[in-house]
Amino acid sequence: MLPQKGTLMPARSMEVARVLAAAGVAGQVRELTESTRTAVEAAEALGCDVGAIANSLVFLSDDQPVLVLTSGRHKVDTEALAARWGRGKLRRATPEQVRQATGQAIGGVAPVGHPQVLPAVVDAALTEYPQLWAAAGTPRTVFPTTAGELLRLTGGLLLPVGP
Repeated sequence: MLPQKGTLMPARSMEVARVLAAAGVAGQVRELTESTRTAVEAAEALGCDVGAIANSLVFLSDDQPVLVLTSGRHKVDTEALAARWGRGKLRRATPEQVRQATGQAIGGVAPVGHPQVLPAVVDAALTEYPQLWAAAGTPRTVFPTTAGELLRLTGGLLLPVGP
C-alpha cells in the first residue's frame, strides 16, 4: 500500500532514486505504509513471492565490506559463497558496520546509493523471477528491478549463494 500523496520521501530513498534515474532505471522508488524490513514482510506488502525479494546483505571479507544480493527464499551459505567468489571468510557485518558501509540501516539497505561502490554478488536464484523488489534505503521503501539490472547497477558477479 502506498502512503498518502504529498508525503516527502526519506533522504536516503531520494539518493537511491537519484542513482537509479542516473543509471536509466525505469522502476520508481515507492514508499509503503507497511514495513518491508524482512523479506516476508516485503513479500506480504507487495503481494509477491518471498523469493522475488532481493535482500541486500552486508558481510565483511578480509575486514572489507561486501554486498550480497540474495533471494528472500533462502539464507547465504558463507563458506560456499566465499569459495565460489574466491574471497576470504565472510562474516555478517554489525548494524554499525552496515550503516558505515552503506549509509543505510539494516532492513532498508538498497543495492545502490552507498558512499562507495561495494564488491557485490547477485544470487543466481534471482534470475528465476521476471520482476524483483529491492529495498530503497529505508525499511518502508522499495523499487522494482530485475536480476540483470542488479548486475548492471552493482557491477556484481552472478553466483549461487546457497549451499
